[in-house]
Amino acid sequence: MIFPQLKWYLVLFAYVVAPLLAFCNSYGTGLTDWNLASTYGKIGLFIFASWVGQHGGVIAGLAACGVMMSIVSTAGDLMHDFKTGYLTLSSPRSMFVSQLIGTALGCVIAPLTFWLYWTSFDIGNPDGMFKAPYAIIFREMSIMGVEGFSVLPRHCLAICSFFFFGAIAIKLIRDVTPNSLSKFIPLPMAMAVSFYIGAYFAIDMFIGTVILFVWERLNRKESEEFAGAVASGLICGDGIWSVPSAILSIMRIDPPMCMYFKPSFT
Repeated sequence: MIFPQLKWYLVLFAYVVAPLLAFCNSYGTGLTDWNLASTYGKIGLFIFASWVGQHGGVIAGLAACGVMMSIVSTAGDLMHDFKTGYLTLSSPRSMFVSQLIGTALGCVIAPLTFWLYWTSFDIGNPDGMFKAPYAIIFREMSIMGVEGFSVLPRHCLAICSFFFFGAIAIKLIRDVTPNSLSKFIPLPMAMAVSFYIGAYFAIDMFIGTVILFVWERLNRKESEEFAGAVASGLICGDGIWSVPSAILSIMRIDPPMCMYFKPSFT
């Protein structure tokens, strides 16, 4: 076994529970357009890490997280594609066969891609190009699943609870406030997105909001009809650039322009 800490009965339990979570994730993805596979993976991480305990719980939790996340994510993507196929009047059978072909290709391409990065760069080195910060985050979560809340920084749980109930309170106030005032109360979920994803997404959202604001003033009807399509195109364009960006990273080609935010001594 690659991970001896993850016993066979733990793997069996993961494969029994995963379809139930996959259904929940598929339903939620269809309603919100957000794939929460990482959240379900973290649930599995905490469960299995605490289940195994001190003797291998960290490795078992991380391995179980990978199993749960891959199953739940694939189910959400599949149903999301079926939803798109329904809107475009595509053949469900053809889409299902295409999904099987894509999954089979992924079983070959994904390990090769991982091997390419693993051999080309020093993955996980804090001083290297690819620091793998999520690996550290998930490892710390697995440690917390084994040792409990005692490993958290002081007052961390209290601060998290404060913001959790604060977000609920803001949402309730927004719902009971008249429309003339509620439009000035921010949505906690929209505020959380920028903190969770990163600053680059917040900047994109701000620029998009400014463009939409000006567009609505110039032509409200046109903006209501095409704003979603334009926003989707810009987001997809950002995603398409990830392919040449990866190629440039593999070839170790740095951009010609660099932004530096520290004081200059020259």
